[in-house]
Amino acid sequence: MALMITDECINCDVCEPECPNGAISAGEEIYIIDPNLCTECVGHYDEPQCQQVCPVDCIPLDPEREESREQLMEKYHVITAA
Repeated sequence: MALMITDECINCDVCEPECPNGAISAGEEIYIIDPNLCTECVGHYDEPQCQQVCPVDCIPLDPEREESREQLMEKYHVITAA
């Protein structure tokens, strides 16, 4: 699954620089995650770095974007090959 940022986001800016895929950016009101770039840090780290640094715990799995670890690893290979 890709991750998503909920309305509880306080725009603290700590998650964006932690994303190794550049999937996090400032949205109109809160930060957003591009599901096409989010691999939950598979291929880079054991755990999603944005979740680790988020002070308000507002980055859950996106239930509309279910992906297996294998699919996330495939996405990682595509992203890093570009």
